Amino acid sequence: MIKKVAILLTVVLLTACSSVPLTGRRQFILVSDSEVLALSDSSYHSYMATAVKSTKTTESARVTRVGKKLQTAVESYLNQQGASSQIAGYSWSYNLVKDTAVNAFCMPGGKIVVYEGILPVTLNDAGLAVVLGHEIAHAVAKHSNERMTQELITNYGATTLSALMSSKSAKTQTIAQTVFGLGAQGLYVLPYSRKQEYEADRLGLIFMAMAGYDPAEAISFWERMSALGGKSFTPQILSTHPSDANRIANMKKCLAEAQGYYKK
Repeated sequence: MIKKVAILLTVVLLTACSSVPLTGRRQFILVSDSEVLALSDSSYHSYMATAVKSTKTTESARVTRVGKKLQTAVESYLNQQGASSQIAGYSWSYNLVKDTAVNAFCMPGGKIVVYEGILPVTLNDAGLAVVLGHEIAHAVAKHSNERMTQELITNYGATTLSALMSSKSAKTQTIAQTVFGLGAQGLYVLPYSRKQEYEADRLGLIFMAMAGYDPAEAISFWERMSALGGKSFTPQILSTHPSDANRIANMKKCLAEAQGYYKK
């Protein structure tokens, strides 16, 4: 029996390993893409049923325009690398919602939502590309899959991994309520780890450069966000996105790499 369990665990560990595009970081993921996409899609539609779509046509068009350019760039790159499976099953959508919160998100599957409240900080297409590039990076890098895997193991224990795999669907639905919880006042999710945030920063810079936006714009944007964070309120996006001198310094280190993908 012990030998069978050991063999099962070995198979699980080997098949659960993947790597992030561009960075090459190895990941341990137990939750399949199909599960994550189904769960996030359900949460997204529940949220959009209560959200108020923006009536600002110019700004809504900007969200769609920038989002589609990033989508095209990401899909083109992954196809060239033979890694299109990374976003298989994606059905992209772009939404600007009427909300004063300084926030935006991209759920697995390419479901993009931007709040009107962040537009005064993004200022232009390039500023918005910084935000969307970062959020799309979280989705493409499968950070939600990683978080759900971590939550599954934390809640149910690594020692019961074989049992967990046999009843994973029910467990993942419970975890998804926390990971993809969408409330009337915004997106409530478990915070990404610092490693994932920095990885999304790096990938986001590259994605926006691939889409034709100068990645150097990211420094100005995050400096504006940091200034907001220093006031009497904290923008919602900063509750899960660290914004400090270290982060900006780390971005500056990634600029040279990102500039290599930038074509005016």
